[in-house]
Amino acid sequence: MGIPFQMGIVIFLFTYLGIWLDGKYTHGTTPWFTIGLSLFSVFVGLYNVIRQVNNSNKNNK
Repeated sequence: MGIPFQMGIVIFLFTYLGIWLDGKYTHGTTPWFTIGLSLFSVFVGLYNVIRQVNNSNKNNK
């Protein structure tokens, strides 16, 4: 049950950081920081899920 919350928090924080960076540096143009950081956060979240599942499978053997 903790994995979805952890993934959601990672995605939320990176997306929020991207929104903040876009507001500070791009001034209303294309939101590249938001797009880039949100995609990066999805990959980081998936990596953490896969790593935790693999660790869980190793412990169950």
